[in-house]
Amino acid sequence: MEFETKAIHEGQQSDPQTGAVIVPIYLTSTYQQEAIGQHKGYEYSRTGNPTRNALEEALAAIESATFGLAFASGLAATTTVLSLLKSGDHIVAGDDLYGGTYRLLERVVKNWSVTTTYVDIDDINNFENAIQSNTKLIWIETPTNPLLKIIDIAALASIARQRNIILVVDNTFASPYFQRPLELGADIVVHSTTKYLGGHSDVIGGAVVTSNEQLYTELKFYQNAIGAVPSPFDSWLVLRGIKTLAVRMREHEKNALFLAKFLEEHPQVEQIYYPGLPNHPQHQLAKAQMSGFGGMISLELKGGFAEVEKFASRLKLFLLAESLGGVESLLCYPAKMTHGSLPDAERYKRGINDNLIRLSVGIENVLDLQADLENALS
Repeated sequence: MEFETKAIHEGQQSDPQTGAVIVPIYLTSTYQQEAIGQHKGYEYSRTGNPTRNALEEALAAIESATFGLAFASGLAATTTVLSLLKSGDHIVAGDDLYGGTYRLLERVVKNWSVTTTYVDIDDINNFENAIQSNTKLIWIETPTNPLLKIIDIAALASIARQRNIILVVDNTFASPYFQRPLELGADIVVHSTTKYLGGHSDVIGGAVVTSNEQLYTELKFYQNAIGAVPSPFDSWLVLRGIKTLAVRMREHEKNALFLAKFLEEHPQVEQIYYPGLPNHPQHQLAKAQMSGFGGMISLELKGGFAEVEKFASRLKLFLLAESLGGVESLLCYPAKMTHGSLPDAERYKRGINDNLIRLSVGIENVLDLQADLENALS
């Protein structure tokens, strides 16, 4: 079954009672039991809910996974995965990653006596060199946030497998349409379903998928024990978004590639980051492990923060806002927004400069988007 068909049908069979072709929203907290210990598969909606279960089946299907778990946010999903660790464990993480993940690792997970080493992801050997005897997990994003670097998942999976280390890939930027890390050897994939999977900027959610039954059993326990699960309505919204993921991602990429080529030649742009451009350092790797390059562009303007402020104030279609992956185009200023939790020294060290802008390219008419950027840059 091809991706587009899976996205519309897997876990989303017609309702057996009414024939409804869309999964119902089961707004119930609890379920009547026929006798003590005898139920119809559901006891309490924190533990399981039919709408959420449909979403979890769909998530697993489109990521080529056996098991899926849905959460109330991307960070709830991340926290649940990190709950696999114990006091004294060690994490190796790529140095270019979402500021909220950095904050969680440094302000929360560190209090569990779990330490993290951040490595320069430009050389895959840096991960192997950072592994310690107590390293239990490697955490990466690819493409990364916000510099859109690409990490060789298969090579890193080989390193992790040899050392019996869990490899986790945050696949939010690529989406399962363009990249499926489990097929390349990763153990766990994490998503903020708020982004491309939901696709309409109207829901907060997260997901974890795996084909490792032992990991799934542990993660399922923590999902229930921690309880950071999405509501039935939020689950339904993400399910609705998944149905159109393929067609949306094709439009996001088409627009982003057009705009990246335009921005690459603009005299006001100092540097551009988009893996679909031939001059991107990991362009060939992106072509090898992804089926497309996604809808995210980062760029540095000539000048500093003052130029960024002028640029942002002149935009009409690109909305200044957090998040990404919706049908509308957004502009983010990482230094003050998504990566505001990083100390300045850390931020500069990682290449997140004061003139860096991140664009989430929507599916509007690309000529309108180009005109909007041209007006702001001029």
